[in-house]
Amino acid sequence: MEKYNINTDELKDYLGFGVAGNFAGHLGEAGEADEFSVIQTTEQNAPKGLFPFYIPEDNSHLGNLPYSTDKINYNNLEKLQVEAEVALLCDFVYEDGKLIDLIPKYFGAFNDCSSRVQDGKKLSTKKNWGKNSKGISPDFIKIDDFTEKGILNKYHIASFIRRDGVLKNYGAISAVKSYSYFFNQLKDWMIEQFNNQAEMGPLEGLPQYLEKLNNYKGLLIAAGATAYADFGKHNFLKQGDEIFVYVYDAHFHSFEDIKKDMSGVDIHLSRCSKLHQIVE
Repeated sequence: MEKYNINTDELKDYLGFGVAGNFAGHLGEAGEADEFSVIQTTEQNAPKGLFPFYIPEDNSHLGNLPYSTDKINYNNLEKLQVEAEVALLCDFVYEDGKLIDLIPKYFGAFNDCSSRVQDGKKLSTKKNWGKNSKGISPDFIKIDDFTEKGILNKYHIASFIRRDGVLKNYGAISAVKSYSYFFNQLKDWMIEQFNNQAEMGPLEGLPQYLEKLNNYKGLLIAAGATAYADFGKHNFLKQGDEIFVYVYDAHFHSFEDIKKDMSGVDIHLSRCSKLHQIVE
């Protein structure tokens, strides 16, 4: 298994997008179901759409490079929530104004940290408030095969908060394969959305963002947030909170391994992408 060290400066040359509504129940828990009710999908369990959270050189808030491997900028935002996700670092083929192919190359733990202010604005305005508003693991893992036959089929997502010395489950522990759309179904859906998604409700139209795609190295895709555990549903982030997001091979590492790692035991999580952040 090959790991890939993430350099956040390198990510300035990747466009960043997230998938909205790719885990059953998440939009309702996040207070966003009403805003998305105007968007109809072809299948009941389909994601609602894609949204940008980083567009290089954009003149809006989306031009801020938001990634950090160790901190979240609280920025006096009173309703911040962790969104624990799998992120995919992707190559692409873009020809004649169309996205022809997306090729996921590496995956890792991601915190699509979000402001829950219900102000009727685009979802993207709640996703990037400047430096250190997103979390990304420094260690990504090479994708051997982006199908059910590959290693990703064995991986789970888990997230936790340590507050005042007490560890709390923040997100529901979820198998990556339990995303509503993943593997080729997600890939095909994303290509369709990038080429055709029109502006509607909380989502922007997407083709405009791809016009200069060939100037960039690739796309960073956050595949969607898990449902929340009880603590995550009822508690927003506070300064001093420690955030942990693990994307780990559940056939190789036990949940006890993860708990030991958080408690400071020197355990080698060889088949894991880990994110550890402090809210500042």
